[in-house]
This record gives sequence, C-alpha cells and structure tokens, in this order.
Amino acid sequence: MKTLIKLLLTALAVILLCYLLPGAAVTSFFTAFIVAIVLALLRLIIKPILVILTLPITIVTFGIFLLFINAVIILMADYFVGGFSVDGIWWALIFSLLLSLFQSVLFALIKEE
Repeated sequence: MKTLIKLLLTALAVILLCYLLPGAAVTSFFTAFIVAIVLALLRLIIKPILVILTLPITIVTFGIFLLFINAVIILMADYFVGGFSVDGIWWALIFSLLLSLFQSVLFALIKEE
C-alpha cells in the first residue's frame, strides 16, 4: 500500500514539475503515473549498473557525477514513455534535482509504522 502511495506522490510531483519547468511536459496524470512506475523500475534495475560502470568518475568528482546518472534515468524515461518529454540533459538535470527534493518532502509526510 505504501508503494502505491509513493508512486501516486511521485506522479503528483512529475505533474507539478512539468507545470513549473518549460523544458518538461506530460500529457495527463495517467502518463505521470506511468512515468513514476518507469522511473522506479529504471532506478531499481539500470541505476546500479550505471553507478558501477561509472564508479571511477564518480569517485573523482566526489559523487557529483551521480546527478548526471539521475538525469540519464530521466531521459530514459522520456524515451520509454510517450506523452512525457524533457528537452535535453540540462532540463533533465534540473528535473531530477527538483524531483528528488519534492519526493523527500512528500515522502516525509508518510511516516514509518
């Protein structure tokens, strides 16, 4: 149940970010929910592989390169989900930073039981 609530809150954050950022767009709440599911799956499957492959550059940049990995995940979601678009790596970087911020605030509302 908590996973579904987190997905719905992520979809809400995606809708809000697409409203705020001119470089991002989503067509509907259903599409935003699909984006939330795809982001969760990409973060679960692809992100650990990318982190391991880019470990040397991540160490050299003291972890800042992880921000670009998150932006690549956003761009991959853009590729896989029709009705969701992000206009380039810089908008994806801003989108991923703000999405992480919104998720941390929204997920803090859901208390651990």
